[in-house]
Amino acid sequence: MPPGEKKGYFCSMYRIFPLLMTVLIAGPVRAQKADKLQPKPALLRLIDGNLRQAVNQYKILMGHLPPDRMPRSYTAYAGKLETSDAGWWTSGFYAGTLFYLYSFSHDTALLGEAERRLTLLNKEQYNKGTHDLGFMMYCSYGTALRLIREGVLREPAAPYDSVLLNSARSLSTRFNPTVGCIRSWDSKPWRYPVIIDNMMNLELLLWATHESGDSSFARIAITHANTTLRNHFRPDYSSYHVVDYDSASGAVLAKKTAQGYADSSAWARGQSWGLYGYTVMYRYTHDPRYLEQAQHIAAFILGNPNLPADKVPYWDYNAPGGNRVLRDASAAAIMASALIELSRYVGHDQARKYLDVAEQIIVSLSSANYHAVVGSNGGFLLMHSVGNLPGRTEIDVPLTYADYYFVEAMLRYKEIGHAEE
Repeated sequence: MPPGEKKGYFCSMYRIFPLLMTVLIAGPVRAQKADKLQPKPALLRLIDGNLRQAVNQYKILMGHLPPDRMPRSYTAYAGKLETSDAGWWTSGFYAGTLFYLYSFSHDTALLGEAERRLTLLNKEQYNKGTHDLGFMMYCSYGTALRLIREGVLREPAAPYDSVLLNSARSLSTRFNPTVGCIRSWDSKPWRYPVIIDNMMNLELLLWATHESGDSSFARIAITHANTTLRNHFRPDYSSYHVVDYDSASGAVLAKKTAQGYADSSAWARGQSWGLYGYTVMYRYTHDPRYLEQAQHIAAFILGNPNLPADKVPYWDYNAPGGNRVLRDASAAAIMASALIELSRYVGHDQARKYLDVAEQIIVSLSSANYHAVVGSNGGFLLMHSVGNLPGRTEIDVPLTYADYYFVEAMLRYKEIGHAEE
């Protein structure tokens, strides 16, 4: 971008920021009130059955999990539960899923386990070495805090909001104003890598401004989202996985992949991250550019000729091999949850289109092709996700975040027609 354009862009940002601050402090955007769609009764019955099974399945997972570890995955051929410490990027999903399942079942065994696991995560509020504090802390503490304020959970002795605000402060230290983004990894060969996944960590910052009135958090989130919008997307609105920047000048050095099939391909989970992330950005800011971007990403995904009929994507939309290519249930679950929320912000016809696909995904993920029977799969709900195929890790296995977004999607669907974000 020429220097004049960049200057004009930032001047424009400062002119509109007071309005955005008013919006952020007032609260997230509400769903449209007119022409609300109603959930399908048969699917609600299916979801309730899934959630009852999930309660039982997660009690099995609880029984296998060491007291100082978090679940990541399960290796079926070895019968081995794969776990992590609290500093791993997926560490918050387990507690978040337990809180979600408690909100459905009111089973105190799940609540007690979720609260115990939060104690392991507590120290991560000061972790400045990761860009994933949104995943780690907002999907755990943030989910719990939301349920507290809805009256589902009791108030804890130590307030969760202070933990989240400290987490937002820690995440903010990874922002470079010259680049206009939060840094992802600190490892070589990258100079200043930013991954599309980072869009998912912005909700923590937006929440922090809404909660505290401190505009610095939202300013970082908005700048990151806008920089990503300019540099991460191709003309067809598919996304690169990694954009590497020069930290001194902010110039784009390379557009690559780390977990996709090729630099030029559309890694499936990355497309779902982008869809979800820009939907959240619109919820908090009311900025129509973010709603338009989310719809463009949705159009790329839903119109993709390589999207299977059951709407569970191949791990990369451009991976060769036809129907022999591995599916990624995690990408589908994230997509379903995002589409359900996105349907709340658009007109009736478009909302129906998004909900149709979300319903298809939930039905598909509920089938024996993807949904584990109670007692199997190491205690996880979904089978057949792909973590990092090029890195040869977590290939065609259950993943903790696939379960989290599947449960979230089902609970969101249950709220259609009578609840707002």
